[in-house]
Amino acid sequence: MNALPLDPQLAFLEGGGEATRLILARDWTGHPLGPPQEWPEAFRVAISLVLNSPESMILAWGPDLHFFFNETYFPLLGPRLSWAMGARFDEVWADALEQARPIIDAALAGQTQRFVDLPWKLDTDRGEAHTFWTFSYSRVLDGMGKVAGLFIFTNETTARVHADAALRESQMQLSYALEELRALNVTLEQRIVERTAERDRMWDVSPDLLAVIDFDGVIHRINPAWHTILGYDVGDLIGRSVMTFIHPDDVVAARAALATSLTEASSRIELRMRHADGHDEWIAWVGAASAYEVFAVGRHITQQKMAEEALRATEEQLRQAQKLEAIGQLTGSVAHDFNNLLTVIRGSIDLIRRPEFPAERRQRHMDAIADAADRAAKLTAQLLAFARRQPLTPEIVDVGASITTLTDMITTLSGPGVQLDIDLPATPCHAHVDRSQLDTAIVNMAVNARDAMAGQGRLTISVRSQRDAHGKAQVRIAISDTGEGIPPERLEQIFEPFFTTKKLGAGTGLGLSQVFGFARQSGGDVQVASTPGKGATFTLLLPQIDGQPVADSHAALPGAPSRTECCVLVVEDNVEVGHFAVEALQTLGCRTVIATNAAAALEELNRDAERFDLVFSDVMMPGQSGIDFAHEISRLHPRLRILLTSGYSQVIADEGSHGFALLRKPYTLAELAQQIDRLFGG
Repeated sequence: MNALPLDPQLAFLEGGGEATRLILARDWTGHPLGPPQEWPEAFRVAISLVLNSPESMILAWGPDLHFFFNETYFPLLGPRLSWAMGARFDEVWADALEQARPIIDAALAGQTQRFVDLPWKLDTDRGEAHTFWTFSYSRVLDGMGKVAGLFIFTNETTARVHADAALRESQMQLSYALEELRALNVTLEQRIVERTAERDRMWDVSPDLLAVIDFDGVIHRINPAWHTILGYDVGDLIGRSVMTFIHPDDVVAARAALATSLTEASSRIELRMRHADGHDEWIAWVGAASAYEVFAVGRHITQQKMAEEALRATEEQLRQAQKLEAIGQLTGSVAHDFNNLLTVIRGSIDLIRRPEFPAERRQRHMDAIADAADRAAKLTAQLLAFARRQPLTPEIVDVGASITTLTDMITTLSGPGVQLDIDLPATPCHAHVDRSQLDTAIVNMAVNARDAMAGQGRLTISVRSQRDAHGKAQVRIAISDTGEGIPPERLEQIFEPFFTTKKLGAGTGLGLSQVFGFARQSGGDVQVASTPGKGATFTLLLPQIDGQPVADSHAALPGAPSRTECCVLVVEDNVEVGHFAVEALQTLGCRTVIATNAAAALEELNRDAERFDLVFSDVMMPGQSGIDFAHEISRLHPRLRILLTSGYSQVIADEGSHGFALLRKPYTLAELAQQIDRLFGG
């Protein structure tokens, strides 16, 4: 069928064939969903999946569950086909609504179900009234997590159910015939002939594969279905081992099933059998042994296997579509927060540039710019932490001592209405983590607990050592509150970035996502337990180590220069950042030489390395990376101190700073001075 020439706004309808024609032919004037050009993106993605699926599928969309279907579904509608597209579900299947309503309600509530051969009574306008159906209902959520509609994967199985019933009846009659055959006396020759004829008729008309094989798997008899399903004639099979016709990967399981049938009442197996033309077909076998032979019945299930695979593929496409929608929401939230900060910065700069702007207001707007920049840096750090890409500088930390240091800050943040209890072990617990990120995570969890209690209650922080399920030592930091607790439906959302229950403007929704990202990036985890009305406990789990915190490894060397005597080689490929670094270092009293990449910096060092005391290098540069450059300097010029700087680096996120001092971008003049003083023992 020729593809329809579609308006670009209707490209999502491509591939739907006659179903697309029905959608385009309908008059959507006054319809609750509006014209297709105005349908929301989530609806477009969902209906595109349905229209392009080779399986019989329905999409019921909106609060009234308006009915959409693909071309494969056409035969199931009968005379309703001409008007069903876009109609309400309860209009299209009014005769099935009473039985369907509980299933629909369960699916909308998130209870996805699959029904196989479910009996259903319908009006006779489309055919037989007593029908059977195999289907599954699953809800579709929009980007806000609300129910948007239902996916229904359905096939009418009336004919197959009747055939199965007939087969069971024939198999039962065959069993009776075989039992009677064994019991008959030679004097009942006529009855044997009659029963044998009945058995032969059932054998010949059975749609399933029937076979008699011996205990070694050699075929002694087959029915005509072997030719229908697998293309073999009697002469191709009799006297040959059935294993010859089984896929090589399934032979071992087939031999095991044959052995099982000899010792048990029956055995079952699904395997691939080679068709006469060389391809494979899936067959579900049931085998039962008599005294001398095995009777086997094989059901052809290739189409069933293909349908199951198609369903899995469709479900995966839906999951990917929902992921893309979630990424779009995250991007929008980040853009919203950054645009707010940029508005403050851009607006304040425009005001400061005005010659008549008062000096006292000029300082206030300069402070606003600095505050907005700090908030932007914090937002970036929290996003990197959630993504487990925050540059970390791990060291051995006494967790209990770190919490003790934070006690005054947490007490101040919590307010007078919160009682703070600290429970530390007698034996220190050490973890190899980034100290500042650990402190930030603890403060974030404490502030979250304070807000959960509305500033009134008891906040408990405890530290213990424990073993995980694999016997590895862990440091457990538990922060408990006496607030209202967390509803069960919110537990899976609390670590998502920008998810917050606070009022607009009262929080970014990134505090707990920072905790989650820090824990995972540090090789640990974070857990939450809560009972509504009884508070919540957040537990930060970190790998415990046996080492001890070490003194500053950058102690002053004899003859080390002071900061004002220091000559710094700045390595930065970004011109604006490089100029800022030079200005900042010169403001701190340092002398500077700048290079735009590692190769140029090595040329400066080869020319005269003795004039330099410190190399201040970016990590992400074209050519040689800052990490590799630092290793080369350590090898060639071990006297030089090295300070790395980065806003984000995949290498640092994955491997850390390799033992080199690291200054995170964006940095302040004070932070730069502190790092230099630390390197030279100041």
